Amino acid sequence: MKVGIFDSGAGGLTVAKSLIEHPIFNEIIYYGDTARVPYGPKDSNTIIRYALEAIEFFNNFNIDALITACNTVSAYALPSMRSKANYPIFGVIEPGILALHNRIKDKNANILIIGTRATINSRRYEDELIKLGYKNITSLQTGMLVPIVEEGITEGKVLDAMLEYYFHNLNIPDAIILGCTHFPLIANAIGDYFHNKPLLIHSGDAMVEYLLNQGYKALEKEPQITIYASDNVYQLRQIAAQWL
Repeated sequence: MKVGIFDSGAGGLTVAKSLIEHPIFNEIIYYGDTARVPYGPKDSNTIIRYALEAIEFFNNFNIDALITACNTVSAYALPSMRSKANYPIFGVIEPGILALHNRIKDKNANILIIGTRATINSRRYEDELIKLGYKNITSLQTGMLVPIVEEGITEGKVLDAMLEYYFHNLNIPDAIILGCTHFPLIANAIGDYFHNKPLLIHSGDAMVEYLLNQGYKALEKEPQITIYASDNVYQLRQIAAQWL
């Protein structure tokens, strides 16, 4: 079994890491659109166009399934992508919602969703949580965290200042949906900011749980992974060597 993982840049490596630590596929083909990251500030038509171009890329590899690790792509482009592919395509939003629903039973719990502007404006997370009966939901655009992570800054004064900028008016939530695959790389810093009290929902771990529930089988052998990028693949592979 061979799976493709598509992301706007390096963030989807957090999903790849989960699939390496909990193998389901024998081979992973990772493609980061590093020439055009971030997707968050772009309009929906542009996001869909980029996503369909990614389908054309993955058609060269005879994959059995595709994971759109990018939350922004998952929010806007899945129907268009599925119409052009003859293999299943999974987004990260539904797995994230189900992971939270399986762990937070109190519908009055305070839930924080953080993500790019496009992801938050789509209201995909918020609307699905409301359908499940959750009442206290805060959605927050935190797009400036993406380039910080892309620069390799996962701790220290710069990141701490940005977290203070975004979170200083918030009470401590019961759960935080990390609605961008870059954010698990700063999960420790986010947890520390809130005194390690909230449950953090990680797209990669949620995806593994979701795929197993869909009938995919756990494997014993770690998968082979190959990294591709639309620009500066060497740098992305260097990042992968550090993160994975």
